Amino acid sequence: MTRFTTPSSPRLLALLLLFSLSLIGCAIPPADAPAAPPQPELATGSNTKPGWTLRRQAVAAANPLAAEAGAAILRAGGSAVDAAVAVQMVLTLVEPQSSGIGGGAFLLHHDGRQVQAFDGRETAPAEAGGQLFMGADGKPMGFMEAVVGGRSVGVPGTVAMLSLAHRQHGKLPWAKLFEPAIALAENGFEVSPRLFGLLKAETALQTDPVATAYFFQPDGQPHPVGHRLKNPELAAVLRSIAIDGPNAFYRGAVAQAMVNKARQHPTNPGGLALGDLERYRPVERNALCHAYTPPDAKGKAPAKEWSLCGFPPPSSGALAIGQILGVLARTPGGAEPLGADGLPTPGYLHAYTEASRLAFADRALYLGDPDFVAPPAGRWTSLLDARYLDERAQLIGPAHMPQAPAGAPQGTVSAWAPMPEQPEYGTSHISIVDAFGNALAMTTTIESGFGSRLMVSTDPSRPGGFLLNNELTDFSFSPTDAQGRPVANRVEPGKRPRSSMAPTLVFDKASGQLLMSTGSPGGAFIIHYTAKTLLGVLQWGLTPQAAIDLPNFGSLGGPLVLEAERFPQATADALRERGHKVNGTALTSGLQAIVRGEVRGQPAWLGGADPRREGVVAGE
Repeated sequence: MTRFTTPSSPRLLALLLLFSLSLIGCAIPPADAPAAPPQPELATGSNTKPGWTLRRQAVAAANPLAAEAGAAILRAGGSAVDAAVAVQMVLTLVEPQSSGIGGGAFLLHHDGRQVQAFDGRETAPAEAGGQLFMGADGKPMGFMEAVVGGRSVGVPGTVAMLSLAHRQHGKLPWAKLFEPAIALAENGFEVSPRLFGLLKAETALQTDPVATAYFFQPDGQPHPVGHRLKNPELAAVLRSIAIDGPNAFYRGAVAQAMVNKARQHPTNPGGLALGDLERYRPVERNALCHAYTPPDAKGKAPAKEWSLCGFPPPSSGALAIGQILGVLARTPGGAEPLGADGLPTPGYLHAYTEASRLAFADRALYLGDPDFVAPPAGRWTSLLDARYLDERAQLIGPAHMPQAPAGAPQGTVSAWAPMPEQPEYGTSHISIVDAFGNALAMTTTIESGFGSRLMVSTDPSRPGGFLLNNELTDFSFSPTDAQGRPVANRVEPGKRPRSSMAPTLVFDKASGQLLMSTGSPGGAFIIHYTAKTLLGVLQWGLTPQAAIDLPNFGSLGGPLVLEAERFPQATADALRERGHKVNGTALTSGLQAIVRGEVRGQPAWLGGADPRREGVVAGE
């Protein structure tokens, strides 16, 4: 059994102190630094999280009410999947900006024998085509111009996917799993500081009269922190799904209300149709698992080898993380320990950035829905082959690469055009382990904060409802490049957009024992947030909380972005000397993690939740 520093250790206390003290340092970008990529959700403050120790079972979720709902289901004899259903339904109510029944999700599940990947990603309506986000002038639409309204709405997949997973792994009746969310929706929940802060900064949501009446007061201000917000319309919708299953969502009054909302938008209507909802099916895919051996500080591989399991395409998360970690393990700078200040060193950040730029170049060229896009060399794992990673690592030198090229696994000749960089948003993450030996990692989304800004209601006399996703904006707005070559992630009817979501399960490769469940929201930066946490636990030996607390960093191919006020100026200066363009911004990850460890010689689950959001770990 792997030993980890316990939450009361001097090492962790020192790291938490450094976390606080580092707020006084700041990597200030120079006047000519490129802008940092826009982040999915605004920063609304930071609250120190203690880390959690649990003996039998644990639920890590983005809101205390959701985590407690999942823990209550576990205490009632439910499975990890049962708890995930309850958590998601509560998140639909209390964290509506990030996920909900109007969106999609990826669920990675382990039952003690096998890892399954349940794909509940949204699909493009039958009426959608490659020109969906191209304007009359032949140029791509502005991002928010595309987001707000029905044009961006994909067919929601979360409800159908959770139903499929529950049929295989549920222990409690489906209807019971909805009871916590229905009770909260009817009795009300207190508006949290984060929800208030995001509503305060929101402008597009007010274009929807249903959402305006629910979230805002008559004077246009959001309901204050602590206001008890009730959602009787969502309670009615959830009750119908609890009784009649997914059919209550994909057919009948709820389906018609979704279609009407998307197609009847006054300025930006979409093509969602009843047939799209009726035809939607979740997909069970093969999990993408690969071996990973972190280097030690001397650059030699330790004896311990892990198996990292993540989600296959249409997600790019597991492949990108696997490439980054695999290249780092072959690069001298990738073996550097944390510095004396408890932070990643400039040498490590250089190696990490170059490795991630290479991974993102492959991602832009190759990744898309596997039902529409063939993998390079005939299999996605060609991007993780040892020989290919060796070749990629050879491209990393002491200075910043002028350009990070896509690779050619086994001599692949690609006919695709690289997808231009564009914003990615939204999401929430759930990690759960139960007393039966099951575990899951589930990342769930409606894409942008508050999705398409469309709130669905079946009865105008009842306040509230649920928000529809804007997931189609995860497709490339431009279907081809200037030479006419197609983009793998272009819009096509029935296609699932590429994602960065990275729910991850980690196993001891020799014994097969589960070590860890983790993941994060954060748009394309999900890849970096999740990789950072894996590195913190697997390479640097930190507890999950200490790994999550580490400052965030990463590049999407442009500037290296460091979490604002978390790195000393000297770090930024050293990276600029290597040729990097460095910028700082708030990087609002929402990491959750549960890790197997020991406390005072007894087996335990160690839990961590991101101080940048409202998540907690609950259980027993």
